[in-house]
Amino acid sequence: MSLKAISSRDNPLYKELKHLATSSQARRRAQRTLLDGVHLCSAYLSQRGLPPLCVVGESAQANPEVAAVLERCAATQRIVMPDALFHALSQVEHGIDLLFVIDTPQVQAAGRLETSAVLLDNLQDPGNVGSILRSAAAAGVAAVYCSPGTAFAWSPKVLRAGMGAHFGLEIHEQADLAALIASASIPVLATSSHADASLYDVDLRQPVAWLFGHEGQGVSADLLALATQRLAIPHLGEMESLNVAASAAVCLFEQVRQRTADAAAVARASAQGRPR
Repeated sequence: MSLKAISSRDNPLYKELKHLATSSQARRRAQRTLLDGVHLCSAYLSQRGLPPLCVVGESAQANPEVAAVLERCAATQRIVMPDALFHALSQVEHGIDLLFVIDTPQVQAAGRLETSAVLLDNLQDPGNVGSILRSAAAAGVAAVYCSPGTAFAWSPKVLRAGMGAHFGLEIHEQADLAALIASASIPVLATSSHADASLYDVDLRQPVAWLFGHEGQGVSADLLALATQRLAIPHLGEMESLNVAASAAVCLFEQVRQRTADAAAVARASAQGRPR
């Protein structure tokens, strides 16, 4: 399919793209969002396939990485426009002028918590949400549940912070965290700077659900009361607590450490021909 040129801000498709780029309400209503830049677009192609629409700035066509993406998208709709028009759609300064329009994945209603998961309670900052999604994907946690007050996971800012993590995750928006926790068949662990138990004293080799809360207020009192256990992350400095994205990374990779150490111990015992 050849590239179609758009040269006017009054073009109906351009107006639609501008709404998607600038309005969270428009993205939710259309159930579509934008992926901005070569990295996100390439990750989407590798993990999800072709997008409904590929958009490129005129100058970017000469970029080898962009040219490769355009070639892979030959079977889908492709739009080229002047750089000035493209830059009004992009929130990335000094980026490479390439973006995809994608359908926001719709997942099945949240079921019972039976495998490791991340629960986000009213997180406001898109960068924190994206960073946590990235850590979850890297730690092998497949499911993330976002409360109604949490930043929209498929907004451009969260997508950029996630660096492609979204495409390997099952992300539930508007999730009823209280109902999920109440019916969970695995422990639900909440981080709290006022907890007595230490993260490093808990057995994390089996599936758990991690509950992380608002940047300033932490996990809400109602959800803390439902959690199986509250955990603190020990630290030596004078700071009261860590940033929520940093806390999530520490917790998730302590779980990775314990699970990989346990697997390594089993492998060593097997190699030595004796039970663990």
